[in-house]
Amino acid sequence: MPSQTPSKNPAPRTAKTVGELAEVVSGSALVGDTGAFVTGVGFDSRLLKAGDLFASLRGADLDGHQFIPQAIANGASALLVENRVEANLPQIVVRDSREALAPLSARFYDQPSHQLQMVGLTGTDGKTTTSYLLDGILQAAGRRTGLIGTISIRIGPEREERLAHQTTPESNLVQRYLCEMVTAGVDTAIIEATSHGLAMHRLDATRFEIAGVTNITHEHLEFHKTIERYRAAKAILVERVASAGGVVVLNYDDNGARSLVQHARGASVVWYSADGADVDLCARELDVRADGSSFVLRAGSDEVHVSLPLIGHFNIANALCAAGTALAAGVGLDDVCAGLESAPGVPGRMDRIGAGQPFVVVVDYAHTPASLRKTLTLLRAFHPDGRLIVVTGSAGERDTSKRPLQGAVCAELADISIFTNEDPRHEDPERIIRDITEGAVAQGGVVGDDILEIPDRRVAIAEAFDRAGPGDCVLLAGKGHESSIILGSAHRPWDEAAVARELLLEAGYTTSVLERQA
Repeated sequence: MPSQTPSKNPAPRTAKTVGELAEVVSGSALVGDTGAFVTGVGFDSRLLKAGDLFASLRGADLDGHQFIPQAIANGASALLVENRVEANLPQIVVRDSREALAPLSARFYDQPSHQLQMVGLTGTDGKTTTSYLLDGILQAAGRRTGLIGTISIRIGPEREERLAHQTTPESNLVQRYLCEMVTAGVDTAIIEATSHGLAMHRLDATRFEIAGVTNITHEHLEFHKTIERYRAAKAILVERVASAGGVVVLNYDDNGARSLVQHARGASVVWYSADGADVDLCARELDVRADGSSFVLRAGSDEVHVSLPLIGHFNIANALCAAGTALAAGVGLDDVCAGLESAPGVPGRMDRIGAGQPFVVVVDYAHTPASLRKTLTLLRAFHPDGRLIVVTGSAGERDTSKRPLQGAVCAELADISIFTNEDPRHEDPERIIRDITEGAVAQGGVVGDDILEIPDRRVAIAEAFDRAGPGDCVLLAGKGHESSIILGSAHRPWDEAAVARELLLEAGYTTSVLERQA
């Protein structure tokens, strides 16, 4: 089974009966002793503890029902199943165990989302940066915050756990983390709500008061199949907030985000614009520099000047989304400004790597056509006289239709494009690269000239550095903060920034300095 990372400080193991848990799962049938006690909820049979309920989840590759014997051997006290099995344990039988796991877990952990101010952030790009900006604002305002996102789980200022590749954890983990936040005295929780997480019930039974939407472009069609279904998945968060009479913060400048307003009936809608539209929250007098950005933030009739330590027009848009959600959470405009101006760098976002080389190296998470376009356009503006070299790939077993679009963007905006592995999983890496190359060639790129295909990512980065000269800029896109490359089922350790520094040192550059611009 996919691993559920064990918590270093697990939530209080309050006991509930099987009957108590089953009563919140619509359409469930009970088999066995309804008074049996459950002291935990898990879906990974290897990590199950005595007294835990084992949730048999069906996945793309594995069926959790096949691990029931191991769960029983590890001391499971009850089972959540889709079909009754031969076992001398209480069973909650449901139509969809993953869907049922959410309300069951929320009940087990005493509905923690009802004890916190909950903010959900969704969108194709910018969720992580926006969550970090919002977290900084809330802390500047004296809030005690928790965060569930792409990079880590953070519970108050004392505890942080780095994550693998899944942004939104399974629902039992979401509820456990929220319970731990309540225990730790957190008052406001921020969750990055992915389309997968929303569509796969990971955030069911979580009560959100505020939603922020960055944008909706082209991503994850391997799962959702159409852009309409992708948008519908994102809309689930908006609908949840609307049903609670909360606040929805939408990007007026993005067609995809604007399309979600039809799902916000019952909510207060706050629009923001970094493109100068006269809406609730807007940025004026923009100044985007290589060392940061500044703008005048106007909220209704109030204005404040903001010096943002992040670069790029898109980060001003992210800052507006963070500002809008913070204002909705009751933070004052002065605290919003203070939080934005002290914003920390975000790991793997516009990380600048320096080892004394005469060219710029930037590590960034950009992995969609839209985010690549934004990042390459920004770097081109800062390096108009040098060449722009990009090293990038595309994930295996994910949206194949975006691959040629990525290639076309690279061929259009970069001088040299090197296509390489990202996370091929069980796909043929060379096939993935050819898909990207097809788009680059259609845009006018020439294989062997300005288009190179090098599956080994380390070799690809070394080739980029070998070709770079004074004044050039090398963008390493797609991996960002991630700590592994997925080949087959294996997660092989990978640290893009560390690899870049190692290769620069091997090339003879000796001043090892990491400069972060996010």
